[in-house]
Amino acid sequence: MGAMRARRPSGRHRRAEAQQVTYRQVIAIREFRALWYAQGFSLLGDQLAQVALAVLVYDRTGSPLATAAVYALTYLPSIVGGPLLAGLADRFARRGVMLACDLVRAVLVGAMAVPGVPFWALCALVFFVVLLSAPFSAARAALLPEVLEGDMYVIGSALQNMTNQAVQMLGFAAGGAAIATMGPYRALALDAATFLASALILISGVRRRPATDHAGAKPSMWAMTRAGAGLVFGSRKLRTLVLFAWLCGFYILPEGIAVPYAAKLYTGTLPIPVITGLLMAAMPTGTVVGAFLFSRFVAPPRRLRLMGWLAMLSCAPLIVTAVQPPLAVVLGAWFLSGVGGAYQLAANAAFVQSVPAERRAQAFGLVQSGLMAVQGIGILAGGFAAERLGPEPVVAAAGIMGLTCAAVLTMSWAEPRERMRATATA
Repeated sequence: MGAMRARRPSGRHRRAEAQQVTYRQVIAIREFRALWYAQGFSLLGDQLAQVALAVLVYDRTGSPLATAAVYALTYLPSIVGGPLLAGLADRFARRGVMLACDLVRAVLVGAMAVPGVPFWALCALVFFVVLLSAPFSAARAALLPEVLEGDMYVIGSALQNMTNQAVQMLGFAAGGAAIATMGPYRALALDAATFLASALILISGVRRRPATDHAGAKPSMWAMTRAGAGLVFGSRKLRTLVLFAWLCGFYILPEGIAVPYAAKLYTGTLPIPVITGLLMAAMPTGTVVGAFLFSRFVAPPRRLRLMGWLAMLSCAPLIVTAVQPPLAVVLGAWFLSGVGGAYQLAANAAFVQSVPAERRAQAFGLVQSGLMAVQGIGILAGGFAAERLGPEPVVAAAGIMGLTCAAVLTMSWAEPRERMRATATA
């Protein structure tokens, strides 16, 4: 794929770029605040539910495999829901799609909060709750550019991404303490309430817009998937960037076996749910810190050079678990792994620059589905191995394999990186 020629910005674009948009200006927009708050409420409830489900399943089964399997269900439905249901946001009014998804998910999670629900029914409810996140996310992503224009959209997207990580960190950390106090069933009921809160915020803060008018025929899902695959995997640069993104399948694995790992670390001082929450919060905390430092103090050209090193950092600290260290060391290692995960900012920016604007939806849809697949498969494989070997060697093995893949990708990235620098300076 040839390099795209950079166009000289027009006078109006230069003036727009000169006017630096602040976070305060973006937050002052009422509709953005509504989308931001709704997303935060929903995500906070989801993190609480993930910890509650992990604790509930492990209490019922005592099986790391069953615990990881249910956790993997929070990733796998997006592989199906992404291509099949995301298009609902283009066929119906986007606010209406978001409201319907919130209300249905509130009912489904409320059913999960009923004590005595059979294990198979719990798994089915988890599957459908996560399945509905695809049209909700697609509708929100399509609505955001209508609410924010120009550089405001960039700043708003960055603010939402940072909020996602912070809420994930808070949800996992506070979730363990909350579940230790109220129990997993009440925590699931609280998650159902967050979906209702999200729906109320959307009704009051986002104005109604008509559905997009489709005059011509649209290509089939399979045609769009083939076109996206040809675009992404036909270019060495894009292929390498996608593999960098999918590397997270290795360093996300420890979250799926956090409960059995917490049971191994239990010494009688902290309850197992609290240890679980701390473990699950360590990586998101590191990601927030790493993303702030990486975006604030590292210049864009240098980010491309550091991307490979940070990718290796995202996996290397996990190897320390092979020596069965205490909780403080494990938390530190997982925190460092999260800091290394900040390389995804550079990979995402390079990917956006390299994909034609009119084909980004196809490319991002394919990458996102693969991202969910590698995370779900990695967690499931980790649970299967942890049931036989224990959690410590499994986490260490994921770190070794991830570090090896990251090193290979870093060497492969050297040539495309230099071409991007040459194009940018031409």
